[in-house]
Amino acid sequence: MELHLDLGRDPGDDRRTGGDRTVRLYRALLDAILDGRLSPGDRLPPTRELAARLGVARGTVATAYDRLAAEGFLESRVGSGTYVAAEVQPHRSRRAPVGEVRPRQVWSSLPPPVLDVTPAGFDLSVGGPDTSLFPLATWRRLVSATLRPSLLHASAYAGGGHPDLQREVARHVGQSRSVVAGPDDVVLTGGAQQGLDVVTRALVEPGDVVVVEDPGYTAAVRLFASHGATVVGVSVDEEGLVVEALPRRARMVYVTPSHQFPTGAVMSLRRRIALLEWASRRNTVVVEDDYDSEFRYEDRPLAPLQSLDRDGRVVYVGSFSKTLMPSLRVGYVVAPRSVQDAVRAAKLLSDWQGDAVTQGALARFLGEGLLAAHVRRVTAVYAERRAALLAALDDLPEGMLEVVPSSAGLHVCAWLADAGRDDVALAAAASRAGVTVEPVSPRFHGSDPRPGLAMGFRRVPAERMQEAVERLAEVL
Repeated sequence: MELHLDLGRDPGDDRRTGGDRTVRLYRALLDAILDGRLSPGDRLPPTRELAARLGVARGTVATAYDRLAAEGFLESRVGSGTYVAAEVQPHRSRRAPVGEVRPRQVWSSLPPPVLDVTPAGFDLSVGGPDTSLFPLATWRRLVSATLRPSLLHASAYAGGGHPDLQREVARHVGQSRSVVAGPDDVVLTGGAQQGLDVVTRALVEPGDVVVVEDPGYTAAVRLFASHGATVVGVSVDEEGLVVEALPRRARMVYVTPSHQFPTGAVMSLRRRIALLEWASRRNTVVVEDDYDSEFRYEDRPLAPLQSLDRDGRVVYVGSFSKTLMPSLRVGYVVAPRSVQDAVRAAKLLSDWQGDAVTQGALARFLGEGLLAAHVRRVTAVYAERRAALLAALDDLPEGMLEVVPSSAGLHVCAWLADAGRDDVALAAAASRAGVTVEPVSPRFHGSDPRPGLAMGFRRVPAERMQEAVERLAEVL
């Protein structure tokens, strides 16, 4: 094993005599065991090898080993070597020094992230898809086909990502969402969040106003603020972002028109056109996060803002986190040609090229038509679970929850009828009762928060949904 030991410096010690060197080596090894760098069962280097590496006599190492063995920290196995004793447990935690360096002020003023909570018995949390539906056997085959020497020795991509995946993404979003894009217009990213990051790097100056939906995606709020933007929340109603409430000066507007997070509202065609006209008059960039657009259960999807855009003001951001699995970390940005070079440069500065194996396998997955088939299959599963959740919510006593109409996505939102109730406390109580839901009020930015609950249906079977909602009703 590779083990670094600091024996200190003593000008009077020639490193080849025993004495202080033995004591220092003993203490260095003991420290490594006690702070966990050497774990129970780890094999130590042979005495000859460690002595050569440290520039000390072999007897010095052997003496230190023998002392540690006598004290029960090491054990020798005949014909095998010297190991850390199995019963030894670390006594000290290794931590970086506290330090005097301080971060930028913005990091102490940003609201804390809304983290995924440990799911209870009934997991109605909001997040990614049901990973048990992921076609794992097929994915193994595609990864194996992609993982070959020619790929491993390939040169870095030119900023856009894997060329095959760029081509397949352009075809996919063109067919499924009417997005206007060729392969060279697609920049692959490590998920939608990195897509937002590189777009912000490319387009937003410190102090610029960035508009977000209120309530909305708080991770985007923190990201924009971390780049020095002035983040302004604008309210959302049943038609989506209220365009009439937009501030006069804004460099960028971030929206989720296909399935607003967290309310689930779909931006009407009237609002979409109004937003594009407003952006044209104000010379503003619109970032369209096509969140959860793949899963629709009732009406046909409206055309995305990108396909309605005639002035080249819309940057389209998407990912495969909801359709496949968040841990794949593959997203994409389709930007107007006037800013594509800047977006590619920002991506290169961020992480160069991404995971070539995953991107190559995903290109094959799309190219063989497997994504479309997968979406059809899981949409049928989610539709059944969604219908069961809505039916169970409809059976609740009148005046308990006000369900927000929604026709897409993997969750539904409901406002608490009593505006004075604490949805954070209710969500905590529900978790203790075995039901995981997400409070909505922490998703507000600026305006008065409204209490509500967001409930996902990705992980609870349809036949158990009634029981989950009944347990939630007891808490309410």
